[in-house]
Amino acid sequence: MTRRFLLGGALIAVSSVACSNDQTQDTRSTMTQREKDSTLANSQIPGAKAVKKAFTTADSATARQNRIDSAQNNP
Repeated sequence: MTRRFLLGGALIAVSSVACSNDQTQDTRSTMTQREKDSTLANSQIPGAKAVKKAFTTADSATARQNRIDSAQNNP
């Protein structure tokens, strides 16, 4: 009898996790890779500072390239 309750409880737990997990994945899939990485960069986990520095460097390079492109277009 105890095994039935354990088996029933396990089945309920698995089914509830499976149902709730689909909703979480839908929310995550709407985030862009940049948004996911930005969330990571602002966290306290190890390596987050490196991600933030990489974003800063990439943004700086993009801004520099845009300035160069606009200077070439408008001499």
